[in-house]
Amino acid sequence: MEISGNDGPRAASVDERLVRQIEAAGARYRAAEADRGEIERRRAAGSRFPDEDDRLQLRAARLVEQHEVPGQVLLATSPDESAPRLAERIIGVTNDLQSLNFLARGLRAAACVARIWYSTGGPVRPQATGFLVAPSLLLTNHHVFPDAATARGAFAEFGAEMGVDNDLPVHTTRFAPDPDTLFLTDEDLDFSLVAMRPGGDGRPPGRIFGHIGLIAAEGKLVVGDPVNVIGHPDGRLKEIAIRANRFTQRLDDFLHYETDTEPGNSGSPVFNDQWEAVALHHSGVPAHDDSGAALNLQGLPWRPEQGLAQIEWVANEGVRISVILARLSALATGDDRLRTLLAELGAGSGLGTTPAARTAVPSPRSPVEPASGAEAVTVSGVSGRPGAFGSRVRLVFLHGRSQQGHDPAALRRSWAAGLNSGLTMAGLPTVDPEDVWFPFYGDRLVEVMESAAPIEAPLSPSAQGLYDELLGEAARRAGMPAPGQGVVTESIWDHVVGTVHEPLGWIAAHTGVDRLVIRAAFRDVAAYLDRDDTREAVLERVLAGLPGSGPVVLVAHSLGTVVAMDLLTRLGPAVPVAGLITAGAPLGMDAVYSRLRVGGAHLPPIAGPWFNAWCPTDPVAIGCPLADDWSGLAAECTVANPHDRAHDIGAYLAHREVATAIGRLLE
Repeated sequence: MEISGNDGPRAASVDERLVRQIEAAGARYRAAEADRGEIERRRAAGSRFPDEDDRLQLRAARLVEQHEVPGQVLLATSPDESAPRLAERIIGVTNDLQSLNFLARGLRAAACVARIWYSTGGPVRPQATGFLVAPSLLLTNHHVFPDAATARGAFAEFGAEMGVDNDLPVHTTRFAPDPDTLFLTDEDLDFSLVAMRPGGDGRPPGRIFGHIGLIAAEGKLVVGDPVNVIGHPDGRLKEIAIRANRFTQRLDDFLHYETDTEPGNSGSPVFNDQWEAVALHHSGVPAHDDSGAALNLQGLPWRPEQGLAQIEWVANEGVRISVILARLSALATGDDRLRTLLAELGAGSGLGTTPAARTAVPSPRSPVEPASGAEAVTVSGVSGRPGAFGSRVRLVFLHGRSQQGHDPAALRRSWAAGLNSGLTMAGLPTVDPEDVWFPFYGDRLVEVMESAAPIEAPLSPSAQGLYDELLGEAARRAGMPAPGQGVVTESIWDHVVGTVHEPLGWIAAHTGVDRLVIRAAFRDVAAYLDRDDTREAVLERVLAGLPGSGPVVLVAHSLGTVVAMDLLTRLGPAVPVAGLITAGAPLGMDAVYSRLRVGGAHLPPIAGPWFNAWCPTDPVAIGCPLADDWSGLAAECTVANPHDRAHDIGAYLAHREVATAIGRLLE
């Protein structure tokens, strides 16, 4: 489907389109000179954020609602402060001091950004940037994809970036656009939204690399705020402009900002410090003479044949995300099929709603009752093949919560697929799923839990108390003020006071993970730890699915890491643990490790080297890093998982560092 935002895509060269966009950006910059002068006067008068008062208050309120403001700052607010002054202080704090997860959230956002290859008459080459805004939708500029034919002959390359040790990428992934399913473009706003074909495994790119949710709400940025731009300047490997960048002026449809970009940044996302997309970068703003002509580096009128590198740039310009969303909404008016496709953008876009992604920790389901007269089948998992890994070790995967009703063999293949992706990146031999042991306790856990069916069913009083304790501790670790401390606020803060002491909402805002997903995960941890009969039933089922002799390399995830620690107290010398790898573990919380059978935060001597991996946006791993509390930990690392797979084991295992820790133990 192709819809143009004006009279239709023009049959013009990309260079001509770029020239038109540059000229239009320059004209808008000149027309906004008076407003820019007012902004400079406010800045000269000492205003760090020289924006309108209502904009400042809107921005500050949004930061508070998202729990981006340290609790101590909220507690120190005074009714004597004016709303604008208080807003400036709140905004300033969030600019100057970032949570550690700022880096992980940035890496997560960067994973969604792709290098776009296409032809302008010659060979296909890297020329621009685009980014995923839904599992199968990519956003870039109109002057990059002016029509469906151009998109059809292009591809988007993910993972084209330097490694942590400045090593070149050994593996990138390419996806092809699918403009026949969806192609929306607007030349005036210089954007194109195109559907992407799934990969060979049937998954769309956003299920692998995540996507950047587009938000229609205002309050994401004020003048003076920093901005961050991620893209592929001049077709190079992925780069980020993050230093000394500043949002300088808001126009009706565009934003102006100071940052370092190059022509290949066309189609890059422009972020605020909360990694929300605020604009689609599309052009630089040229310096101009009195007649309005663009100037080159020599101060003379610029001509297109001189090339873009010869322009004297004074600012950069991006299309406001809220304006793009409004235009998409207008295009979809009266078109149910189009609105259904755009609903993939999510509720924040205002274009429809999609079910919250819960593939990482889905809600529990009722156990399947056997048919009348039939015997219940006890499933304890699937065994690995004899002789695997040269009979030196046996690889064991220990799953987490909410796996009831699933096929252990299919789960084993899924885990192995993630691990093999990471092993390939690390240059290590991959594993055959048939060689892996996969004990399965998913059905048994549900059978013995007090509440096996809907997530809304109540826990027992003792389990509910533990659940509340877990949530409260996790929220405090995420920066929530201690209970009993009030927030003295007025006017703009009245509607957000209640969010300061609401643990579940605080954790959700801190991690970006759906509240119901977090609730389900902590409920099952509480249910396991609360009752000995539940714990014993799970351990018996896991022991039944383990090899009879070792040594074993034990890889555990989520609730499985809690089970693993208890399991270590039950294993005899016949099954020594050659190595333990944990991922997405809640083991760092006092309420968890104080209730383990090991008797505290120390690794039993039966276990070999222990490696832990955690994602700062994984709500279950919010007690990490573990090194501050646990003894016996050999090493741990942080990883950046896609935002809709923050707790997903496949995402964890696909990281080179995690796969290397496992692969070395199998050698």
